[in-house]
Amino acid sequence: MMVSFGVNTLISDSGVIKYRIVTEKWEVNDKKNPSLWIFDKGLLLTQFDQTFHIQSYIQCDTAYYYDQRRMWLLRGRVRIHTKQGMRFASEELFWDEQSHELWSHKYSHLKTPDRELEGNYFRSDERMTKYIVTNTKGAFEKEDMGIGKPNPKDSMNNARRQDSIRNASSRDTSHMSTNAKESGKADKH
Repeated sequence: MMVSFGVNTLISDSGVIKYRIVTEKWEVNDKKNPSLWIFDKGLLLTQFDQTFHIQSYIQCDTAYYYDQRRMWLLRGRVRIHTKQGMRFASEELFWDEQSHELWSHKYSHLKTPDRELEGNYFRSDERMTKYIVTNTKGAFEKEDMGIGKPNPKDSMNNARRQDSIRNASSRDTSHMSTNAKESGKADKH
């Protein structure tokens, strides 16, 4: 078991620097089953691409890393900010490094430069470019929802509706003119 305080370190995978960890306290416990790293004083994780450019920042109040399974569990004010401008917030997030997936079963708020989503289930690739949010509510641009664009089906339905109104109107007019003629005959007698 190892405990380190005031940590600012780089972590590599196959000779390529992947992450920078900044934390107040880092505990490595290989006696537990499964073995894990514990960051109970918060964590700031910076993720890099292969050319050492920052891909994302990940921050949380508490984190657990299961080193044998290569799985993260982030808890308490989990925040992610990617270089594409996406911002993610939740109270819990799982990250499987082997399957390259992130997910949460807690309320999550996702904001991109052009949309905003909220939901109780979130799943994404680790780059956060392909994601789903279910049990959602959100704000979209009108064009995303097809509002403001003519829809061929709507045009057809509107045309049918107008035809129905015209036909009903012409029936009423012809019925009224027939009644007027009959009423005129009755007055003459």
